[in-house]
Amino acid sequence: MNADVGTNGLLYAALLVLPLSALIARRIRVARALVMIACWCGLFGLLFVVFAQRARFDPYLQRAAQFLQLDDQQVVGKEVRIRMAADGHFWAKATIDGVTRRMLVDSGATITALSVNSARAARLKTEQSVFPILLNTANGTISAKNAQIAELRLGDIVARDLSVVVSPAFGNTDVLGMNFLSRLKSWRVEGRTLILEPHKPQDFT
Repeated sequence: MNADVGTNGLLYAALLVLPLSALIARRIRVARALVMIACWCGLFGLLFVVFAQRARFDPYLQRAAQFLQLDDQQVVGKEVRIRMAADGHFWAKATIDGVTRRMLVDSGATITALSVNSARAARLKTEQSVFPILLNTANGTISAKNAQIAELRLGDIVARDLSVVVSPAFGNTDVLGMNFLSRLKSWRVEGRTLILEPHKPQDFT
């Protein structure tokens, strides 16, 4: 399951504004500088919004967001080990804002995803993102709303301010995706055991 935030159209429109503004401003010297400055500021502002929006869900952009101090997600705690289930998958018992759920740990999922029932049980506020969230799944492309988990606990690991997507298309399945796993120091499979290790092992209450 991969996310595709629909922003390409807006980016192309913004890029077209620059050459058009240059043509208009060519006849007015004083206005040229003002128009160009305004356009460049608008373009960089739009790119910043797009980056911040996508970084909430894209594990690769999260690393850049963390470097730029734009990412407020925190993952602390101790190492967690999960045994492989009979179906060949790793299922984690997690607590979402106080509500316990059985979640599939899926490194192939870009985003942590919740069913509508789980989001309601945890009293999460779902909303449409600034740009539409389109998810590419095995059953085709679906749309989803975004929400934020204040605190997700998985064994001795705590993730705070974790962005998730919510859609009826998920049925009753809840998934821990790469935007959670990528925040860990490491995650690996040894034999039939999945080992999750946070960056800052520590006790929590």
